[in-house]
Amino acid sequence: MKLSQFKYNLPIELIAKHPVEHRDESRLMVLNRATGKIEHRMFKEIIEYFDEGDVMVFNNTKVFPARLYGNKEKTGAEIEVFLLRELNREQRLWDVLVDPARKIRIGNKLYFGEDDLLVAEVIDNTTSRGRTLRFLFDGDYEEFKATLYKLGETPLPKFIRRNVVPEDRERYQTIYAKHEGAVAAPTAGLHFSRELLKRLEIKGVNNAEITLHVGLGNFRTVDVEDLTKHKMDSEQINISDEAVSLVNKAKESRKHVCAVGTTVLRTLETSVTTDGYLKPYDGWTNKFIFPPYEVLVANRMISNFHLSQSTLLMMVCAFGGFDRVMAAYGEAVKEKYRFGTYGDAMLIL
Repeated sequence: MKLSQFKYNLPIELIAKHPVEHRDESRLMVLNRATGKIEHRMFKEIIEYFDEGDVMVFNNTKVFPARLYGNKEKTGAEIEVFLLRELNREQRLWDVLVDPARKIRIGNKLYFGEDDLLVAEVIDNTTSRGRTLRFLFDGDYEEFKATLYKLGETPLPKFIRRNVVPEDRERYQTIYAKHEGAVAAPTAGLHFSRELLKRLEIKGVNNAEITLHVGLGNFRTVDVEDLTKHKMDSEQINISDEAVSLVNKAKESRKHVCAVGTTVLRTLETSVTTDGYLKPYDGWTNKFIFPPYEVLVANRMISNFHLSQSTLLMMVCAFGGFDRVMAAYGEAVKEKYRFGTYGDAMLIL
């Protein structure tokens, strides 16, 4: 399949700038893959589609405040630094993106916060935009991390065209987030409230948790028409024995296994046996899923409505069928569903 096939017209006003007041009260489109039938529901009604013994697989990664604003030494030019991952805890080394990149050279110092609370030195140029920074900080590691997070901002995607507000720190995070390391939220999980999770538990629906630390690669534009030539950024994942046991037991019992989001789908498909069962895994994945691709582990999926020509849309099309999903997206635009990170959700049966 070609990149141009995943283009659709999305009016900019349909990209959600804010979350709905209550997590589980966004709209839910339900798409039946077999028939193409579409239903329009509320997200909290998703419980009606699951029964005792079914498994929902959640990504329990936790977003950290990864966006910093600082100034370059001497010129005072404002620089945006996006923390990608910690490279070395003792030496305070971080892999980052800088913007504007052209102004930053090896040896430059960057200053953050009032009274230059934090100082960093550029020690490596890894890509055109990427850099390695060494933070110069006298205190212990906990003090350093606290300072970094105090200065950091919730890393909302750039397509949400507004300033970050205090509520974003809570709302751009799933309520079950545990393991810190993501620079973007696994957005399908943002719709789950504590009340909804409790109701699912009472009904006998099991929760399995995996971890994929979501990276900025999710938002990287695909710039090749031939999708086989696109390379995904690597992301760290973990699939525990407990998650494997829950998923495989459900599959053996012919129960439903639902991937809550594209990050879960990609993680599950990274470590699967030839007969569709899950294996434990701790490592990295750069798996790129696009049609035609046969998904082996999950037989249901929850996802937000993704932007045109994104790798996330391609993954949803691989699961739900290209024609069915693109038709559903056309219906979503017509019905004025909300798109993107803070938007509405889709359940594919």
